[in-house]
Amino acid sequence: MDINQQMQKPLFIINISLTILWIYQGLVPKILFKAADEQRFWHFFHIEESIMYPMINVMGTAEIIFGLLFLYLGKFKFLHYLNILGMLGFSILVLIVYPQYYAYAFNPFVMNVSMAILSLVALRLIKIKAC
Repeated sequence: MDINQQMQKPLFIINISLTILWIYQGLVPKILFKAADEQRFWHFFHIEESIMYPMINVMGTAEIIFGLLFLYLGKFKFLHYLNILGMLGFSILVLIVYPQYYAYAFNPFVMNVSMAILSLVALRLIKIKAC
């Protein structure tokens, strides 16, 4: 078995994992349940409710689409760099807007760092495959 075949399965598992996580994050708290935490972020930016709910749907849809990209474009570095940048950006945003969230048992730090690390591992696998 050559190195490309050896790297294929772990990279596939990472991409499937990121797909599932992004779809869940877009679908469950945003589209299905309009979670109170999601609404608080929009209220922080003084967005009216009449605009807020459609925007939460748009963000949820964007997250689902981004997640699906990992199924098709997960072998490309730019997608993983974008994921890392997004996770860093979301972490900083939460830290600025609601720093108390980082004290909770289930907090954005855990999910965001985990997703960023998955992309870091994927980038390493992509690099090994390219050699």
